Amino acid sequence: MTKLSALIVAHNEEEQLAACLDALHFADEIVVVLDKCTDGTKDVAGRYTDKLIEGSWAIEGERRNLGIDACSGDWILEVDADERVPEGLAREIRAVIATAPFGHFLIPYDNYVGERLVRYGWGASWGVSATVRLFAKGAKRWGMNRIHPPVELLGQRGTLATPMVHYVDRDISDMIGRLDRYTTARAADLRASGDIGTFGNNLRRLFSRFFKCFVGRKGYREGYYGFLIALFAGLFPLLSWLKAKLEPGAKK
Repeated sequence: MTKLSALIVAHNEEEQLAACLDALHFADEIVVVLDKCTDGTKDVAGRYTDKLIEGSWAIEGERRNLGIDACSGDWILEVDADERVPEGLAREIRAVIATAPFGHFLIPYDNYVGERLVRYGWGASWGVSATVRLFAKGAKRWGMNRIHPPVELLGQRGTLATPMVHYVDRDISDMIGRLDRYTTARAADLRASGDIGTFGNNLRRLFSRFFKCFVGRKGYREGYYGFLIALFAGLFPLLSWLKAKLEPGAKK
C-alpha cells in the first residue's frame, strides 16, 4: 500500500492546529515542524504524532525542506495550520496516489476571509487559487527565501478536482497584519540579494498587479473583497521595497 505522509510547519498555531490535524486522519504519518513556537502548539501536535521537529529558522525553505526530509512516505501532503482537508479531497488523494507515476499535483483552493468564501482575484504574491501540495518523495524542493520561496518540481504534473479549504484571514485587520509580516520578510530577502530594485519599477507594479488581480483574475466579482485583494497584491512589492530601503538593516 502506498504510504502517505502529512507535513505541517507551524508557528504559534495552538488555536487552529487541532482542527487541521483532525482532518488528516487518512494519512499514514504526520510530521509537524515547530518553528519558534512559544505557545501550546507543541502540546497540541503531540496529541497526534511523535514526529515533531523543533527549531528556529529565518528561511522558509529551510524549515520546509527539513520537514520533507523527515517524512517517510512515498507521497507527501503539505498542509498549513489554517488549512483543512475535506473528506472529498482526502478520498481523492488516496485514490490518485495509489496509481500515480512519480510527480506532483496541483490542489485548487477555496479561500475564506472570515466566513466569506472569496474565489476570485487571488495571486500576484497575495494568496493562491491552486498550488502544488501533493507530491512524490523527491519531487519537490523549496528555495531559500524568507517569503514565497521558489520551488523545484520534478516528474509529471496532475491536478486534483476537490479544493483545499483555506481560512486565509480572519478579517481585514488580519489581512493588514499579514501584509506587514510578508513585506518585512520580503524586504529582508531583497536586502540579502544585494539588489532591491528601484522605486519606479515597484510603483508601476502596484498598478499592474492591481489590474491583474482585479480584472485579469476577476477580483471584481468579489466586490470590496476583490478590491482589497488587488490593492494588497499591488502594495506588496512597493511596501517591500520601501522597507528594504528605509528600515534598519537597509544599505544607506
